[in-house]
Amino acid sequence: MSSNTIETKRPYEAVVLIHPDATLDEQKELFRRNKATIGKFKGSVNSLETWGKRNLANPIGKLRKAIYFHTTFEVDPQAISELERTMRINDKVLRFLHMRLDERVTLSKHMEDFKRGLQESIQREKEREAKIQARKSAAAAARAAAFEG
Repeated sequence: MSSNTIETKRPYEAVVLIHPDATLDEQKELFRRNKATIGKFKGSVNSLETWGKRNLANPIGKLRKAIYFHTTFEVDPQAISELERTMRINDKVLRFLHMRLDERVTLSKHMEDFKRGLQESIQREKEREAKIQARKSAAAAARAAAFEG
């Protein structure tokens, strides 16, 4: 960077979907590289979490599952294009999304809000599953009653 360039660190979050067959070493190597890139741009990683292997909403090729990761970090915006370039050429990375966060809110507050939203989403999903199960049970009971009658 030239001496007259002002360094600006901005907060980001990213979600990365990795091939379900990726080894633990391949996963760690990807995030080691990302952390090195962020460090090269004088940034820092705030959090990195794995959500494990989950079903995809829509299949990617023939894949129905992926390993999900969520991360938050601060870095100069120029680093994002380099992070995305390296992920595009990594055949284990299925999808990725970087989002710039509101600079007026701390990364820890973003994480609190994010986790609260995640819990609410999980709760809604459980309630929806319970309703579906109840409908299936009611339908099965109605069929059984009709069959007997």
